[in-house]
Amino acid sequence: MTRGVNTFNVWADNAPKLVVALAWQSCRLFYSDDPVKIVRARGQYLYDENGKRYLDCISNVQHVGHCHPSITKAAAAQMDLLNTNSRFLHDNIVLYAERLAATLPERLCVFYFVNSGSEANDLALRLAQQYTQHEDVIVLDHAYHGHLKSLIDISPYKFRKLTGQKEWVHVAPLPDTYSGMYREDHPNPGQAYADTVKDLIEEVHRKGRKISAFFAESLPSVGGQIILPHGYSTKVAEYVRSAGGVFVADEVQTGFGRLGSHFWAFQQQGESFCPDIVTMGKPMGNGHPLACVATTEEIAGAFTANGVEYFNTFGGNPVSCAIGLAVLDVIEKEDLRGNATRVGAHLKDLLTKLQTRHRIIGDVRGAGLFAGIELVKDREKRTPATETAALLVKRLKEEDKICISTDGPWESVVKFKPPMCFSMEDADLVVQCIDRILTDMETSDLKPEKEDI
Repeated sequence: MTRGVNTFNVWADNAPKLVVALAWQSCRLFYSDDPVKIVRARGQYLYDENGKRYLDCISNVQHVGHCHPSITKAAAAQMDLLNTNSRFLHDNIVLYAERLAATLPERLCVFYFVNSGSEANDLALRLAQQYTQHEDVIVLDHAYHGHLKSLIDISPYKFRKLTGQKEWVHVAPLPDTYSGMYREDHPNPGQAYADTVKDLIEEVHRKGRKISAFFAESLPSVGGQIILPHGYSTKVAEYVRSAGGVFVADEVQTGFGRLGSHFWAFQQQGESFCPDIVTMGKPMGNGHPLACVATTEEIAGAFTANGVEYFNTFGGNPVSCAIGLAVLDVIEKEDLRGNATRVGAHLKDLLTKLQTRHRIIGDVRGAGLFAGIELVKDREKRTPATETAALLVKRLKEEDKICISTDGPWESVVKFKPPMCFSMEDADLVVQCIDRILTDMETSDLKPEKEDI
């Protein structure tokens, strides 16, 4: 009997231990105290081994819904016909690049297809450094851009727990208008936060160093579902380009219409704003490993001119591109951007009304189906209510079969990034359950917080 068969025979009683022993020890499972074994999914729902249904508010990767029949049909049909190295000619990669180009500003017209958001961000870093012939990178505080070593180096969320900040990495303040240094009462927080980047560039220059790129998520997710203040990206791009660098927009979390109003989150900064490099990933293949870097002819030309060939065995293969095309088709045919706009606005309105009932909800923010509520112990001091947020997530799973998670510097932001088929009724249910649990905490005089923040 093989080890794999033994694994399945004893899974039910020893699941967490087996994952640690046979998969990877450093990965923390969702609900690690009582993990869920999911065996199938459809739309915005997950089903465990006992047939229990969970509402999924976590899976932004399954962008158009779990196991969408149009996606699986396209994948199976192409897989039955051909899948091969992307260095052979094939129509799918051209057709897919053309469809993506139609969603982006005209100058972003060269595409490199890869397999993950981490791979895309690593390549973006290489492109920026090759084009500018500079090394240094500016990133936002609490940022996370991927798990490769190059990306751990530019992710404060990770490197502060490891070897620390590299000499060539420079950290700008997170433009958080709720908990940050410039808040909602500032007359122009976008300009004020952009000026912190300008100051940082000047500091870098005083050290005799040069900037290759400003690298940021268009809407910081790990940072706490942050909506960048208007004008911020435009001014930062101006400062960075004046210093000889490029602007990289990480759309791995927020691209493909999640905001509803725009296909790409960077477009929220205004029609005139265009990054020099855009990376995309997670939702692109609806769970299939597919990612991409889009850039300008000038940057791509400099990368080609270095004389070192770049190829990617699996990136842009016929099956991946067929799946990517099918995802775009579903977004259009099912009006998922429209759904994100309508349901997102409804969800935000419900959460805002909930905020008036529960003082622990300090802030409600978001756009489309990218939203979050920040829980605080004290609205005046805005002290993060980390343990209450964790308890809320735990009770939603145990009592209501709703999967949701937390993020932010103190894990005090309850975040919503569900599949794009999330409905009005789903929004109603989640908010009703949050209301019930918070009310119960208050009426029970339950105070799980400790002064350990």
